[in-house]
Formats: sequence, C-alpha cells, structure tokens
Amino acid sequence: MNERGNVLVVDDEPNILKTLKIGLEAIGFTVDGYLNPVDVVDTIEGGKYCIAFIDLMMQPIDGMQVLKVIRQKSPMTTCVIITAHGSIDSAIEAIKSGAFDFLQKPFDLKELQLFTEKVFDHHRLKKEVAELREQLATSQLSTNIITRNPLMRQWIDFAQQVADSTMTVLIEGESGTGKELVAQFIHSQSTRKDKPFIKVNSAALPENLLESELFGHVKGSFTGAIKDREGRFEAANGGTLFLDEIADIPPQSQAKLLRFLQHREFERVGENVTRKVDVRVIAATNRNLSNSMREGNFREDLYYRLNAVRISLPPLRERPEDIILLIHHFLKAFALDRIIEISPDALKLLTSYPWPGNIRELENIMERAVLLVKHGTIEVSHLPPELQHPDEEKAGLLSLEAIERQHIARVLRVVKDLDEAAKVLAIDPATLWRKRKKYGMGN
Repeated sequence: MNERGNVLVVDDEPNILKTLKIGLEAIGFTVDGYLNPVDVVDTIEGGKYCIAFIDLMMQPIDGMQVLKVIRQKSPMTTCVIITAHGSIDSAIEAIKSGAFDFLQKPFDLKELQLFTEKVFDHHRLKKEVAELREQLATSQLSTNIITRNPLMRQWIDFAQQVADSTMTVLIEGESGTGKELVAQFIHSQSTRKDKPFIKVNSAALPENLLESELFGHVKGSFTGAIKDREGRFEAANGGTLFLDEIADIPPQSQAKLLRFLQHREFERVGENVTRKVDVRVIAATNRNLSNSMREGNFREDLYYRLNAVRISLPPLRERPEDIILLIHHFLKAFALDRIIEISPDALKLLTSYPWPGNIRELENIMERAVLLVKHGTIEVSHLPPELQHPDEEKAGLLSLEAIERQHIARVLRVVKDLDEAAKVLAIDPATLWRKRKKYGMGN
C-alpha cells in the first residue's frame, strides 16, 4: 500500500533510473520511471505525482522542456533536476524556472533518501498552504475570527445566539486570545450593528480618570475639567460598550457601573442630573473574576450581574489545528503582494511553541519574520530567540506565585510591621494575611 505518494523519475540512463527506483521505493514511495522524456510530455496529468526527478541532459528533448510541461500540467508537483557536475549553472537556471532543487550525480542511496525526505517535507508544506488558502474562506468568520477548533466554533455559535439579547456578556480568556474580536462579532451580529461600538481599556486609564471617561464630567468638577464632556456610555448610545480588563475597575467605578447595569442610568462626574442611555455592555477579563471577588477586590453583586452570559475562550496552545491556519493568515496579511514561504524547520518550531502570548504573540512574530526576510523563505534564523532556543529561554524562569512569595518575604524582612508591609505592597492588610497563610510564612 502506498503511504506516501507517487514519484515520477525521468532519466535516459537505465542504471540511474533503476537506482532512483530502488532508493525511493525503500522509503515508501511508488515510483513511475521513464527512459524517454517524450512519453512523459504526452502522458503527464495534474495531481498524480507529488515529486518529479528530471534529468537535465536528455534526448530528444532536455530536462528544461520536461520541467516546463510538468509545471504547466501539474503545478503542485515538486520538481527536482538531476545534473552532472559540469551542469550546475544549468541546474540553477532550472530552479529559476520553477524547480525546487537539484540532485547532483553521482549520489548514493542514503544521500538520495535524505535528500528526498527534505523535498517531500517541502511538498507537504506547499500542499498544506494551498489547502489552507482554500480553507481560510470558510474558516474566517466576521471580524476576522479564524478557527477550525470545535470548542472555539461552539463559543462563536453561542455568541451569535446571544447577539440580539440585551444581557451583559462576560468574555474570559488569556491575553491575546481574541476577546475584542469576539465582542466585535457579537456587536456585528446584533440589531445594534449600525450603531457605535465603543472600546474602553480599564487597565490603561488612571483610577481618577476612569469614572470621567466612562460617565463624562461637567466643567469645573475637577482640575483640568475646562468644559463639559460626555463619557463613553453616552458615546455608545444605541450601540455596544466594550469594557476590556474589567477586573481593573476601582471600587467607586464598580458601584456606578453596577447601578447602570441595574437601572440603565448614571450621572456625570460633578453633576446631579440623572441620564439614561440604551447601551449593551460586553466586558472582558484575563483574570479569574471569581477569585478577585473572593479576595475582596471585585464586588459580588457586580460579578453576578456581569456573569449572566459568559464566554470562555481557549488559549492558542489548546487550539493546535488553528496555529498553521493563523500563521498563513498573518503571512498573507504582512507579505501583501510578495511571495514568501516558510521552511519546514521554521514551521515545526512555530507549531510546537506553547504561545504564552496567544494569537497576539503569533501575529507579532509573523510580522517580524516577514520584515526580516523581505522575500524568499522564512527560516529558523528569522524567528526570535525564545522559539529558536526554548529550553535556554525557560532556564531559571519562576512562576508568578514563586515571584510573589519571594517579593513578599523580602518586604517582610525589611519593614517594621505588617501594616507597613501592606502599604509597600499596595494591598489590603487582610489580603497580605491571606497570602502569608497561603505561602506558609507564619501567623
């Protein structure tokens, strides 16, 4: 049974033809051999052969002519030119005309087999890229969500089902998993799609400005408030407000947000006039909000109000079928009209990397690689050190818990009491007590 594929060999030397046939069949290929190149030109058909070995110097037509015909009739066949020592320049010309590489005579069986494995890796990659390009059209949903992962597909279907609801949606997931894209997808599938989609990153705004950013303010309500200003809720009227990093909202703003979610009303900072707007809220977090609630950093009533509809996005390491799909999506996006490929070794590193930064990290690395290679093929050398030498990069790394434990222990050694330690660490004394208990640091 043929497990690997069909290989075409065209060479007018019987001994070379026999050697190639023996060597290739020994590693699992089915081989069709031709002594007369004219027979190949007359019978070649698209899609039959994964690899073609073509001798350069033949009669009555040469290998360049055979290469041209195969490229026209079977473009997915990966072609290799067989050449003698004195014909290297002609072999290079053949590569420029579409051959993948050349095999120089004389060669032994082991050399042939190792060389063919490299060629076959390239062929599989080329075939996979072609298939992925076809699949991208069906795998790409609105707002550029690209996935074949069954769980991700389920969440997208669920998001579509709740799109027209007025209920608040909470999207959980590690940084870089596409929470904002899912929020945009929900908005685009709702009756609000023609109204504003307003984004607020709660972690990017200072505590003293967040409330004003969300709810607006009136002139003179604080230093720098030189005129009345509407907030993001008013700007989003009729549409959707996306609150990213919801866990970073301070307690005072949490209370005002809860009131809005309950009664759809609020006041601007420094004003007593109650305002109402029609806004659908979608929140996102990369933290475990239930843990934040138990630690006293997030209101319980707000948590349950936000948690009415919850979507939990899986990290990229749990979506292995999407990694190659996304690689080629970003390659196409950043290469624009240039033809850039990825070597099998580079692709192997990209697909085996755990992607702690998820899709955002993959996007950044692909943009960097395309910038470095400019044209041709992305090699291992175009990837960042953490991919090239993953074991070296991981050496000496500590978990967040280990780092936190070390830092708390260091602070406790140099301060006079627990109250001072809590101030230095910028946490509540009760939180410090729980952490000391957790890490076994005494009473």
